[in-house]
Amino acid sequence: MNIRNVDLNLLVYLNVLIDEKSVSKAANKLALTQPAMSNALKRLRDLFDDPLLVRAAGSMTPTAKALALKPEVEALLKMAEAITQPSEQFNPTTAEVTFRIMANDYIESTLIAPFITAQLSKNPGINFDVLSPSDVNLQDMEKGTIDLAINRFNGLPRSFHQASVWRDNYCCLTHPKNTFLQQSGLDDYLKKEHIWVNRAGWGPEAAVTNKSGKQKLGWVDEALWQLEQTRKIRVFTRHYMVASLLCQSEQLIATLPRRQAKLLTSHTDLVISPVPFQIVPIEVKMIWSPLLHHAPAHQWLRRELLAFAKTIADR
Repeated sequence: MNIRNVDLNLLVYLNVLIDEKSVSKAANKLALTQPAMSNALKRLRDLFDDPLLVRAAGSMTPTAKALALKPEVEALLKMAEAITQPSEQFNPTTAEVTFRIMANDYIESTLIAPFITAQLSKNPGINFDVLSPSDVNLQDMEKGTIDLAINRFNGLPRSFHQASVWRDNYCCLTHPKNTFLQQSGLDDYLKKEHIWVNRAGWGPEAAVTNKSGKQKLGWVDEALWQLEQTRKIRVFTRHYMVASLLCQSEQLIATLPRRQAKLLTSHTDLVISPVPFQIVPIEVKMIWSPLLHHAPAHQWLRRELLAFAKTIADR
């Protein structure tokens, strides 16, 4: 028997026919006409090569074959019903789940950490595994082993879903005694010594150079290159917290996203000042695999994170 040639609705009819032991009662229960149910019984008899129901003592009696099929048909129908039921709604208060999120320390400190803190008491079964960009590669994302990657991305495969988290402007972070605060023009900026901090995308970081091949570039240096200028970089780092520690020196400037800088000034005596040239605001995005797009738990995570990010963006 080729399953492709079988109308599985016939199993629904067979189950009711065995229960009701009557073509007319079975037809009435399934809101079918009696001729339609009689035709279904004929097809069932052909399918199983057995009469299935025979008239005896004025009623229809299931054959041994029908009685043997009954539990198997019921199990199959229950399985089909379970498969075709809508997915259960995700309940974060009772769920037991671990979300794996990739983020650099800028996003980790400004978004992920406060978001996790907000979940701890109200959703006790939700856990988080936060990974750095070097822990994750493209294949991890494609397979859905990482729930979300949140960062600035230079390019993304078209297969990934994405959403914008926020846009952020740059500012300068310095020690309060840094003389740049008294003279803060472009020439003054270029005379100072700088901390380079940048980390986009994922995976091991390849060496990146500017057009002259002499120094590594990020958004800040690309903006300076457009002005045919370069700055003197004394320290390269991929960690924003390290940049704040280095800014305890009165001679260094870190040019950082404003949300990160504001967070760092809340724990130190460092101060924020404007950047003396135009830098295109950075756009932070979250991306995820199409394999996870329709999962109720994942939909909840995306919705909650984006809503939480908006409360930070509006501050």
